[in-house]
Amino acid sequence: MRAWILAAALAAAAGTARAEVVDAQAGGFQVRETVEVAAKPDAVWKALVDVGGWWSSDHTWSGDAKNLSIDPKPGGCWCERWKDGAAQHMTVTFVQPNRELRTAGALGPLSMMAVSGAMTFKLQPKGEGTVLTATYSVGGYAPQGLAGLAAPVDGVLKTQVERLGRYAVTGKL
Repeated sequence: MRAWILAAALAAAAGTARAEVVDAQAGGFQVRETVEVAAKPDAVWKALVDVGGWWSSDHTWSGDAKNLSIDPKPGGCWCERWKDGAAQHMTVTFVQPNRELRTAGALGPLSMMAVSGAMTFKLQPKGEGTVLTATYSVGGYAPQGLAGLAAPVDGVLKTQVERLGRYAVTGKL
């Protein structure tokens, strides 16, 4: 019972992400996740750029999210480094601390396709908390088209944004 109460409290602190496939076509898609976080924008920003603290290890090449980092400056790397390899997942293109982070790149299996993506994290103050919105737009070529990838990518991004919200509030998952 105690574990259930703790899980409910953590979920309430970060809220549940509103997931949305905004558009899905053969040539690309856009997904958007929005969550209300019970933390000020500066705390959410600090958590956001500490990607190794909140990203799921299940969605890394190395199997350990602690190998992830974001260098929050234009040209900075959203990278993963481990003993036997490294990956540049995205490149930081725009930084406005406590307000917005934009990155360019193709995450996960998308990086093996002829596609590019742009992900934007926006933080908007709301009362004592923050509305966090992550939008990921992907376009390019895939023989089977990209429309069918929108829903699975949306599901992964929803999970990550919810984890980020919990991490911003509690400092853990």
